[in-house]
Amino acid sequence: MINKIRDYIKQEAGKFGAKNDDPVLKSYIERNNTKDEVLKSEGAYFGFINPEEENSGPYHDFSLVIFPTDDDKSWVISLGVGSLGFKNDYDLASTPGVRRLFSEIITSDGFCKTNFIDIETPISKEFLKRVPHLKNTLKKYDKVLPICEVLDNPESSDNLKRISAFVAAYAKLRGWASNNSQRKSIDEAINYYKSSKKINEEDDVLNLLLKRKYIVLEGAPGTGKTRLAKKITKQITTNYFLTQFHPEVSYSDFVIGIRPDIDSDVLLYRQNKGILMQAIIDAKENPDKKVVLIIDEINRANLSNVLGPLFYLLEYNRLNDDFQFMLPSGNKFDILPGNLLIIGTMNTADRSLAVVDFAMRRRFAWYQLKPHAIDSEKFHLNDFEKFSSIFEWYADSNELNFQPGQAYFIAEDEYEMKNRIQYELFPLIKEYLAEGIMTKAKEEFNSYFVSRIGKSLFE
Repeated sequence: MINKIRDYIKQEAGKFGAKNDDPVLKSYIERNNTKDEVLKSEGAYFGFINPEEENSGPYHDFSLVIFPTDDDKSWVISLGVGSLGFKNDYDLASTPGVRRLFSEIITSDGFCKTNFIDIETPISKEFLKRVPHLKNTLKKYDKVLPICEVLDNPESSDNLKRISAFVAAYAKLRGWASNNSQRKSIDEAINYYKSSKKINEEDDVLNLLLKRKYIVLEGAPGTGKTRLAKKITKQITTNYFLTQFHPEVSYSDFVIGIRPDIDSDVLLYRQNKGILMQAIIDAKENPDKKVVLIIDEINRANLSNVLGPLFYLLEYNRLNDDFQFMLPSGNKFDILPGNLLIIGTMNTADRSLAVVDFAMRRRFAWYQLKPHAIDSEKFHLNDFEKFSSIFEWYADSNELNFQPGQAYFIAEDEYEMKNRIQYELFPLIKEYLAEGIMTKAKEEFNSYFVSRIGKSLFE
């Protein structure tokens, strides 16, 4: 079976663009240490290493390695790093997309390091428990195996597809593909194991809102936060309240306060009910219906000042206690109406906004909206996928919050889309780079804009 799998991975490598018939242009060196005596004593392996390395002995950089057995026990397939460490692949290992690429094709039983540069941390003990018969083998290399997957039955259809996905990921990492057919084969092999479950944001947010009462939709610009908030609100109520926070919003604006009556001929002050108090009154007067308050850009205001003592009442499961909220009118209440729901929206890309503290986070449930393709004739999929691929490959966890959402890629025609690119996306990316965001991807972005609208980021 070992030779059969060896032939299979070489066949798949050829399909993905590997060249190994020319000793000068070869794409990899195959290492094979699977003699019977080695299999019996543990330590067997086979796979690919960089063609610049020697045929035997210690080596550098990333490799594709399979650890087989001589019986019906499970194997392990992994991306490895040579015992000599990094030589040419250090920058590659530090690129977030490499980890994302391989982590997409492993199961929950697999092992994946949080940092592929790390060649000091060993494989987790939990993973080793899943393959006790390979424990001694893996112990020899455990610090230089950033990602591993168990193959219970290597010849099964599912595991052959997983092996193919590993080879495809390695091919993408090495840049083997030289034509569209090979690139398509790589994508198909990898995408087979990507989650095919379509996320229904509308249902998810609606269920979360009904359960938790107070939620915040957070995401990058263009991900449809406010639109989604309005859409799900209209499903459960015909009457909702909408406000947008900004730095000058105060407690008296949002909750309740006293204001002069400018229409009066004498100095006269009247009580001013803020939008929150209006929503509370509406909820109390209509106990049989849901009342929703949408707070757009919730973190643009100083939340401690705006909410005041009301902050204490924002507990979705809080029971009545001795605390009572006192209004300027003298009225009191000790709990918000159970039929009052609050949806906040927050732009994760705007770093100038107020930081939301932990106490505030505890009182709300947080749902992140990510950029995603939409089914519409007006949606320019190719441009969206190009941006997505750049962010997926180069963005660290924080920079992913800056990926332009799907709304940027909705246009009536090609002319309008080019205008969006030139007058919206181009200046946005230019500002990102000036702020030190996505700087590793500057050449990729520049190449895209030059080919798409004939403009360079560095004129």
